[in-house]
Amino acid sequence: MDRTTPTTSTSTIELVHLLASPLHRYEGRPADGALPFDGEELHERIELRAGLGIVGDRHYGHRAHVDAAVTVLAMETLDELADRFDLAPAEVVRRARRNVLTRGLDVDALRGATIRLDTGEGEVVLRATRPANPCAWMDAELAPGAFRALRGRGGMRCAVVEGGALRLGQATCTITP
Repeated sequence: MDRTTPTTSTSTIELVHLLASPLHRYEGRPADGALPFDGEELHERIELRAGLGIVGDRHYGHRAHVDAAVTVLAMETLDELADRFDLAPAEVVRRARRNVLTRGLDVDALRGATIRLDTGEGEVVLRATRPANPCAWMDAELAPGAFRALRGRGGMRCAVVEGGALRLGQATCTITP
């Protein structure tokens, strides 16, 4: 019988966007538009707590979101979307509403994996629990066809296993299947 050991890989990636929003802005029908918000949603640094999520985020501490408190998406996906629909990259980032955007990590291939991220303040450990499927809001907020373009590429929902802080910039990323 052939037994294989899970392969752990370590690389340097970039965290290019961190979002923590106290308001769920996509409520109701997409045709009615997103709820307005004039506070700060994009951050240079976020705090994460095991079993709770991102401090200050709308899903923080909600039992229904314990295993899906953090959404992680590859920035390369949004770059492709911006090019395809001739959109400003900054608008795509803001309207996609994912908590952590990475560059250099195939996020959609990580289901079930343990993700260890260290931006210099200690390691944060996430467990990728399920795909972060796009919704019809993407057609209303980005461009008609964006919802379909993001199917199967919407990132991962993750549980926070070990909390800490993440900062924008380089991160050491260790993946264990």
